[in-house]
Amino acid sequence: MHKHAVSFKHAGVGIWTALKTQINLRLHLFFALLASLAGLYFAISIIEWLFLILTITVVLIAELVNTSLEFTSDAISRKQNPLIKQAKDVAAGSVLVSAIFALVVGLIIFLPRVINLIVI
Repeated sequence: MHKHAVSFKHAGVGIWTALKTQINLRLHLFFALLASLAGLYFAISIIEWLFLILTITVVLIAELVNTSLEFTSDAISRKQNPLIKQAKDVAAGSVLVSAIFALVVGLIIFLPRVINLIVI
């Protein structure tokens, strides 16, 4: 059991490190909070909550993996290296894809409700 506790501790330190060092992760968390508050305000369905939670999780995972790859790449070499640049660009691309996915899901869930607020 001790090994599991240590693993959880290391994971927590990793998340905390990413939060302290990555403004984009903090921005993603801010938008996740806004989306969650909107979900509460609009009383979205259970299925919509599941999609919202899944979407938030996908974005956060992509950002954490991207951060991990950046730290690892920087530890290997700080010199310009075209392969490291490509790896970083691809990882950043995964964050962009997940953020676009989150935007689309958010629009599908919330746009009709916001339009109803404006029209009524």
